[in-house]
Amino acid sequence: MNELCLLSLLTTLTFGFSSSGFYKFVYFFSVGYGISITGIGITLFFIFKNSLTFWTTSICILFIIYGIRLSGYLIIREIQSSAYRNILNSATKNDEPMKEKIIVWIACTLLYVSMTAPETFRLNNQAPDDIMVAVGTIIGFCGFIIEVIADYQKSQVKKKDPKMFASTGLYQFVRCPNYFGELILWFGIFISGINIYKSVLQWIIVIFGLTNIVFVMFSGTRRLELRQDKVYGENPKYQKYKSSTPIILPCVPLYSVKKYEWLIA
Repeated sequence: MNELCLLSLLTTLTFGFSSSGFYKFVYFFSVGYGISITGIGITLFFIFKNSLTFWTTSICILFIIYGIRLSGYLIIREIQSSAYRNILNSATKNDEPMKEKIIVWIACTLLYVSMTAPETFRLNNQAPDDIMVAVGTIIGFCGFIIEVIADYQKSQVKKKDPKMFASTGLYQFVRCPNYFGELILWFGIFISGINIYKSVLQWIIVIFGLTNIVFVMFSGTRRLELRQDKVYGENPKYQKYKSSTPIILPCVPLYSVKKYEWLIA
């Protein structure tokens, strides 16, 4: 399939997948994000169903289950947790100007298409399975598993005490293990196609996707830190935990990112 036609098709469809943000602005980055990744995975699966390999099939499945879990988790959390609904309401009043909504809609759509582009290009380039796609896929699934475990562990803490912060399990190694898992997942997807890109355009697209999701994750980390400081800042246990546990990268002595104001909060 012609590369530009394929990218145009995926972009057009993703505009639809991510459009839930017009219902609630924050959905551009959350529920719409999950729906978009699932939609892209399903689209790639059907377009290339006759040429899928074991590993490219695995990546399509990863996209599908990742997006379903993310969107489902966020919707259920919003329904069940009044505290989470309050956080969403404080994060966005949903009265953003239509011009701003359209700009964010376009930006999110381009990001989601570029993040999944390593799989798109591997399939469209008809590249055979090799060590890089195997390694990248395994890394991607590891990141997904980290996210699932982190969200489960946090939900268990909140069930016991809604006002307590998570500091056990994966949270004893890093304060934002779900964001760390997200970074691992998309780094794995990038690696899965690193040896098959055939043009400068393909490199630009996949690097755009990776660098921007890294920025988004660190931006989300800063947002979370500011919120946790506001909620738990007077708690000595939180202060001790914060000063001794890396914020997003295990074993890397980075304990705070709130001073980096260029990370949009």
